[in-house]
Amino acid sequence: MRPVLCLMGNELFDEINSDAWHVATAIELFHNFTLIHDDIMDKAPLRRGKETVHSKFGESTALLAGDVMLVTAYDYLNKVNSTYIHSIVSLFNKTAKGVCEGQQLDMDFEKMDEISLETYLNMIELKTSVLLAASLKFGSILGGASVRNQNLLYEFGRKLGIAFQVQDDYLDAFGDPEKFGKQPGGDIKSNKKTFLLVQALTIADEAQKKELKKLMQDKGDQKTGKVLQIFRDCKVNEWAIQLKNKYLDEAFVHLDDVAVLSKRKDALKEMAKFLVQRDY
Repeated sequence: MRPVLCLMGNELFDEINSDAWHVATAIELFHNFTLIHDDIMDKAPLRRGKETVHSKFGESTALLAGDVMLVTAYDYLNKVNSTYIHSIVSLFNKTAKGVCEGQQLDMDFEKMDEISLETYLNMIELKTSVLLAASLKFGSILGGASVRNQNLLYEFGRKLGIAFQVQDDYLDAFGDPEKFGKQPGGDIKSNKKTFLLVQALTIADEAQKKELKKLMQDKGDQKTGKVLQIFRDCKVNEWAIQLKNKYLDEAFVHLDDVAVLSKRKDALKEMAKFLVQRDY
């Protein structure tokens, strides 16, 4: 998805620059590097329906595999034309730092009883949104877009990234595990803060909140159904769909402001709709 967004960001303004393929490859390598390391931190046994690297080969091998992927990503960035390389590498490094900071916040949140929606949104922007936004901006830079158009496309990607994460949180709780490719209720089992949990703790009555906090201390696998029932009782599943659509609408406002022919934006609009309406 992310490398495709890079290519689409380029194609929005001009024919695909050959350097876009190098940057797109670097993006995908970086993203998968983060997934390998994230799965270790989350102790996740499955990724995309398959055994995670650390589960299959051990944590040490998984750490090194991720490290090599990051180094290889920079090998591809090093192939970019000197005209663009400074802008590309600067944005890549800023994005990489943000993703790492977001992952640290995500882990910090696991030790906190409650967090605000605003705080959670900040974490999601760093962990998820900035890479989607940067992927689009990389493409726009290589496509010769103006700074204004680059920034508008970045904001489109940032809002799209939030909508994407809302859908991801929703699917983890309420999606079909056969399609989603992860453990059902994996976030609940690992006590991860998600849009659903943050909102439930905000609007639940005292009895529900007390039960939720008690369940969050439980390390067993039997709590998932109970937590999901509280989510349904608080209607956070319905709220999540509304929130997702809100951010998607805001994303489209930024895309509409990009100064290119509307017809050229159709493919990006279709991609955005797919990302936030998917069931896997």
